[in-house]
Amino acid sequence: MPKRGPKEITPEHKAAMAAGRTESRAVKNYLEALDQHRPKRGRKRTPESIDTRLDRIDAELADADAMKRLSLIQERLDLLAEKGRLTEEVDLSELEAAFVASAKAYGERKGISYAAWREVGVPAAVLKAAGVGRGAR
Repeated sequence: MPKRGPKEITPEHKAAMAAGRTESRAVKNYLEALDQHRPKRGRKRTPESIDTRLDRIDAELADADAMKRLSLIQERLDLLAEKGRLTEEVDLSELEAAFVASAKAYGERKGISYAAWREVGVPAAVLKAAGVGRGAR
């Protein structure tokens, strides 16, 4: 049996693969951003409540033994980092626009249902803007 040579990829196929990579990247970036900025369960911390706890930590540090001091210092560092995240403005509009442009084609190609999009946290309004309807599959 004769050996077959390497398959040639048509320009149309190359363009389709590039479009698929672009759509995948847009969907991935948006979903990761949603995950990172999803509200946490439980009581919500505010910058003011963090400041209150930081004041208490500073008071406790004066009388703390070495192990407790270590723990308090780490808690203070964690709280300062959290306070920084709380006060930072998050703008998902650019990622959302790329998602809206790609989601319908990506979902149709991959067989992603409306319910699956909603379950991972994509707002209904964003899906509507992307043209993904409730009957999508």
